[in-house]
Amino acid sequence: MTTASPYSAQGIQTKLKEVLATLDTQLSQFKYANEFEQKTGVPKSYVALGAAGIAFLMVFFNLAGQLLTNAISWVYPAYASFKAIETPDKADDKQWLTYWTVIGFIQMIEYFSDILLFWFPFYYLFKTLVVLYLALPQFRGAETLYIRFLRPYLLNAQDGIDAKAEKLKAKISEFSGDASKTE
Repeated sequence: MTTASPYSAQGIQTKLKEVLATLDTQLSQFKYANEFEQKTGVPKSYVALGAAGIAFLMVFFNLAGQLLTNAISWVYPAYASFKAIETPDKADDKQWLTYWTVIGFIQMIEYFSDILLFWFPFYYLFKTLVVLYLALPQFRGAETLYIRFLRPYLLNAQDGIDAKAEKLKAKISEFSGDASKTE
């Protein structure tokens, strides 16, 4: 008995069936996915892939690309952060704190370079892929960017940032003290 080449039509079809079976198993954990499949008769893996395909096309053609990209960068990570907070394990806490630190810096850079990024073709598609790389635990992208780039910069700038934060805190305290005296 010979096995089909992974690059043949039969090999690709076999691999696709394996992926759909794995996706179906993962989606079986969700009550609403099971209910939807029972009511419609459409396999939940097909619905998930269809929704992902539509979202991809909308980002690709920039039909609500900014909205979808921002939703991807906030909705899943916020829920995963909530789940991490509720577990006693601290490893997932670190993962999501790292994600929020990295995504915060990326969004600050994006805010100030928006005029240039507007002209970048398929910007929201690229940003969506970067966000998925950062957020999905399989890639651990936020950890990689943090360790390689952000952490060395922050360690170097930490004393200056802390000093400026203390000055700002003192000015705010002084201002709030002056404001309460005038009342």
